[in-house]
Amino acid sequence: MYRAQTHDIEVTVEPFYLEEQSRPDDSRYVWGYRINITNHSRHRVQLRERYWKIIDQNGHVEEVSGPGVIGEQPILDPGDSYEYSSGCPLDTPSGTMVGNYLMARADGQELSVAIPAFSLDIPGTARTIN
Repeated sequence: MYRAQTHDIEVTVEPFYLEEQSRPDDSRYVWGYRINITNHSRHRVQLRERYWKIIDQNGHVEEVSGPGVIGEQPILDPGDSYEYSSGCPLDTPSGTMVGNYLMARADGQELSVAIPAFSLDIPGTARTIN
């Protein structure tokens, strides 16, 4: 499990390899990841946007951004948590992901909240940040 806390908002990530969706013979490797966002602040926040930097083991970088996550822009009151799952295909058997969420407080203040860097590795291999 990977963890980061920014502006009293905690983000944890648990990646997992999706063997049934992967096809190593075709250079297709697929991972899922579960993310939990917990608002430890005293303010209501809304997740507005996401940004991902995805790097495969060859150093190829892909950047992804857009509104919300999985079609939602959740609102978290103090003490609330929000969990979702998503996925990422790669052409290589390992890689990393890192990013941030743009969140807004009810008073309009925008916050950049870190998503911790996490490693995508096939089970049975060492987990390393590439």
